[in-house]
Amino acid sequence: MTEVADFPDLELTNVEAKIDTGAYTSALHCKDIRLIQTERGTMLSFCVIEPGGILTRRVYSDTFTQRTIRNSFGVAEKRYVIKTKIVLLGRIIRAEFTLADREKMRYPVLLGRKLLRNRFIVDVSLKNLSQQSVKNQNRTARSVKR
Repeated sequence: MTEVADFPDLELTNVEAKIDTGAYTSALHCKDIRLIQTERGTMLSFCVIEPGGILTRRVYSDTFTQRTIRNSFGVAEKRYVIKTKIVLLGRIIRAEFTLADREKMRYPVLLGRKLLRNRFIVDVSLKNLSQQSVKNQNRTARSVKR
């Protein structure tokens, strides 16, 4: 199942996301992930990717953790984790995302069950509900104007 999401803190809009109830954590496609030293201390630096694969800008965060995550092949790897806002189906949610190079994956964002739990019911027969909602609102607005 897929959905379209926005990340206001990262200035990303209309990002395709795969909903994966088999994954515990959510993941965000980033490049050039590294720690840097500043006068404020150690910061996490990474480049976010616009829809379409365009490298947009470098993001800096002083609030992050590192965690061991098992990927879909069962291989454990250390990843950095940030908290950021995601807008999903009109709801603003503050959630954790691991930062990963998902260039070889079809979707730049993976939404795991930790984010979904107690917020959404997953119906695998549906997709992109937020876009369908906008289309229905536009249709209703046009019929009212007539």
